[in-house]
Amino acid sequence: MSDSETVPPATAPEAPGSAPALPPEALEIASGYAFTGPALDLGALLWDGRCLADAGIRVPLPMLNRHGLVAGATGTGKTKTLQLIAEQLSAQGVPVFLADIKGDLSGISAPGEPGDKVTARAADVHQRWTPTGFPAEFYALGGLGRGIPVRATITSFGPVLLSKILRLNQTQEQCLGLIFHYADGKGLELVDLKDLRAVVAFLTSDEGRAELKNIGGLSTATAGVILRALTAFEAQGMADFFGEPEFDTAEFLRTAADGRGTVSVLELPAVQDKPQLFSTFLMWLLADLFHDLPEVGDIDRPKLVFFFDEAHLLFNGASKAFLDSVTQTVRLIRSKGVGVFFVTQTPKDVPADVLAQLGNRVQHALRAFTPDDQKALKATVKTFPNSAYDLEEVLTGLGTGEAVITVLSEKGAPTPVAATRLRAPESLMAPVDATALDRAVRQSPLYERYAQAVDRESAYEKLEAARGAKGPDELVPPKPKQASRPKEPKEPQPREPREPKEQPSVVEQVVGSGMFKSLARSIGTQIGREITRSVFGTARRRR
Repeated sequence: MSDSETVPPATAPEAPGSAPALPPEALEIASGYAFTGPALDLGALLWDGRCLADAGIRVPLPMLNRHGLVAGATGTGKTKTLQLIAEQLSAQGVPVFLADIKGDLSGISAPGEPGDKVTARAADVHQRWTPTGFPAEFYALGGLGRGIPVRATITSFGPVLLSKILRLNQTQEQCLGLIFHYADGKGLELVDLKDLRAVVAFLTSDEGRAELKNIGGLSTATAGVILRALTAFEAQGMADFFGEPEFDTAEFLRTAADGRGTVSVLELPAVQDKPQLFSTFLMWLLADLFHDLPEVGDIDRPKLVFFFDEAHLLFNGASKAFLDSVTQTVRLIRSKGVGVFFVTQTPKDVPADVLAQLGNRVQHALRAFTPDDQKALKATVKTFPNSAYDLEEVLTGLGTGEAVITVLSEKGAPTPVAATRLRAPESLMAPVDATALDRAVRQSPLYERYAQAVDRESAYEKLEAARGAKGPDELVPPKPKQASRPKEPKEPQPREPREPKEQPSVVEQVVGSGMFKSLARSIGTQIGREITRSVFGTARRRR
């Protein structure tokens, strides 16, 4: 745990030496951050061009599950702010999840390196800086990159999130939801992409089309769009992200043996060019936690704080159903003890309904070089409560590692807006060596559990088995000759028990009472009834 020391400004403090006391406006701001309970130390107050080192700016630990926003232009220090908050949460015993887009957050596992800049920053804010590494686990989507593989099954990922990845329109999304509903009801687990493709293909065949007749049906054109999207998605190397063993998001809630919270770092540099994928996958992780965690109400510390980097990618091109689900998930997950911080460039990147759910705010510098920048600056200023600062001037004049902050007090009320010089992280502010990272991954107790992909029997194999020797892509097998059967109605009947060849075709058995009814009875009882879909359409078999 950090040995940092903060002096609450109960009276007008003085900076080191003979610096004058705080002016009344600054004293009022500083007093708004003099919390009595556990809190994270963010930095020191900036006022009238001076850093008032003894006027600490803090955020109460119980308020970290009231969500937040970290925003600012490129190069203003957002990543280091994440690192600063994450390591203090870990020190307080709170697990943290970090999405590492650029690959520079792995250093949180190693002690920081002293230097002139760190020394100067620590002196500015009266920070007792001690090099400290924090317990960390490293993950990678589908094993693409360095980290423990994180996979999801198609069934649990759900139709809403999958539609966003495939860029389906509203009608196509609804049809995909119908396919998932059918598979859930029949106990057909969609583990990977080939499972979903097999079910879609069957439901659009002549024999399978009747299965959806009573609940809306699935047009050949829409199914074709879905199948083409799946093929293109797989051609881009995305198939590995779906499958088993499926990652259990409860792993993110672990603490280390010394009581510190584990920092889970999802390494995403290898999928930087696939923003729709990783942003939506992050939402699945959050939705899965929402689906599984019990209600806990207001607690003295969060169970997990989840940092959602490059948040604008999540909302680009999102459907209304998707945005509604994000809003509802963010609103409700607070009562399950999870805090969510969105990290992006400007607040306007986050929809207003989501922004309204965020209680804590760290706003780094904004640039105003163009008319659009000016509009974004004015819109940002309007989102802050009343301020003693000229925020348009302050926000364009902040240096790297400085921010305008407002948080929720211990009573849940917004604190005064405070320009702040932030503390320096105590862990390494650079990536760890690749060899050290690989060694940490392979030494993790989770590696053996998730490293090797498993392809067990699921919808694809069951459809293939039901069709005998026919491949799953042969959607419409040759039809039996119908003319000969009416002429000899009595002959097939006695031979039917002894002569399986004379029974209805395999597909007719599947559509009738053979495969799917038995699946609904056996597997459906075991799996189908256990599937409950959350507000986001995600699902997980009950643990």
